[in-house]
Amino acid sequence: MARAPLPSILLVDDEPHSLTAMKLALEDEFEIFTAPDASVALDVLENEWIQAILCDQRMPGRTGVDFLTEVRERWPETVRMMITGYTDSNSMVAAINDAGVHQFIAKPWHPEQLLMAVRNAVKLFHLARDNERMQLEMRFLSSTSESRLEKRRRALREGMGFETILRSPNSAMNDAVAIARQYASFDIPVLLTGEAGTGKAQLARAMHYGSLRSEKPFYEFNLAGLPEDLAMVELFGAKRGVLPGGVNRIGLMQKADRGTLYLSGIEEASPAMQLALLRVLSEGSITPVGGQETVGTNLRLICGAGVDLRSRVAEGGFRTDLYYALSVGEIGLLPLRARRGDVAMLAQHLLAEAASTHSKPVMGFDAAALEFLENYDWPGNLRELTNEVTRMLIFAQENVLGAELISRHILQAVPSDEGADRAAEEDALQASGQLKDRIELMEMRILRETLTRHRWNKSRAASELGLSRVGLRAKLDRYGIMGPSARMDEEED
Repeated sequence: MARAPLPSILLVDDEPHSLTAMKLALEDEFEIFTAPDASVALDVLENEWIQAILCDQRMPGRTGVDFLTEVRERWPETVRMMITGYTDSNSMVAAINDAGVHQFIAKPWHPEQLLMAVRNAVKLFHLARDNERMQLEMRFLSSTSESRLEKRRRALREGMGFETILRSPNSAMNDAVAIARQYASFDIPVLLTGEAGTGKAQLARAMHYGSLRSEKPFYEFNLAGLPEDLAMVELFGAKRGVLPGGVNRIGLMQKADRGTLYLSGIEEASPAMQLALLRVLSEGSITPVGGQETVGTNLRLICGAGVDLRSRVAEGGFRTDLYYALSVGEIGLLPLRARRGDVAMLAQHLLAEAASTHSKPVMGFDAAALEFLENYDWPGNLRELTNEVTRMLIFAQENVLGAELISRHILQAVPSDEGADRAAEEDALQASGQLKDRIELMEMRILRETLTRHRWNKSRAASELGLSRVGLRAKLDRYGIMGPSARMDEEED
């Protein structure tokens, strides 16, 4: 049986005794090539398949960093290691950044230490080759025999794209989604405006996965309520010595390089933060906190605002130049009260998610419950709807959720074409008009809420309200209150 060839290692050092010592330590497991300087080493690389290089830093002619930098450009798969007896920090930084040195070995070295380092380098070389081979195999797969991994990646992109924005066929959100799809494929900043809970972060994520940056990272960060110094560190990073522990911090602006950063609460940005963001958009560079040098970044910035930034600009609270830099594309998201046709679909989806999370099987809502949910104006938008659906699930005793599980302030809200008003008390206490009319408004809402909680059992509702059945019937007729789907004659216990 033929013996497998030994991995090839190149030793570069201008001191002959150092080359001899390294060769003796490694020759039992590796095929060794030696060179006294960079020019001879390049000739060896031209003619031999070298898997790892051990190079001295200080040599006549070219330094080890210069030589390994050229190796990185011409033979990037070769693992590069450096032997040095000096601790020049500038040279070490250059070796890492320019030459991509995998490991430093200090003089004097121990044979076992040297042997272990070269073994690891060869393993790294083969892992990189295996990874490259797998990438080539996937790249050239035909479209009819798409790999499982690529299918999963595609499903992930689709699962986080515009398909996740639930809405009815005739939804008022369709225009905003269509505009977002158009902006997604163009590498420009986009400003999303709308009330809290209208889905700005979800739309920003969908735009990322619908863009040419979809294979790169997506990050979210909320400026609201954060002190300026903490926000600056999180976004732009910090140099050693600024933070406790004496470590560098890489900020989201660098982490999101070639990807997308969604920055919500942009209206809360301090003047210093606004200036730094303007620099990112105009120059593509940042300065870490505590540093002097600039660092380049190629990210796409999508920002979210819960207020009208134009008014902030007019008041002098937001930079005019930053506003126009952010709003190359601007999309306004509608509140839930303007999306009545979407509420039932969203509620069903949220219920399915909550049921799965809490392991409580349910089938859905009954018609009366959906009617109440559709007619409420949802000042808290999607977050409030999520909370209400979760609370209904927790208290449900049957697999179909009825209107009696809905919170009282929602049951008391009067249905209307534009959505209902959340606070009945505010209507009655603050509205103008005669006392009798304002009291009747409160009475009408209390009757509707009480009947719903008792599933339109008029005997129980009358008992709770201290009325006779005849008196309750008279009030219902007076206010024109009817049960779900206009069924006032439901069977009672």
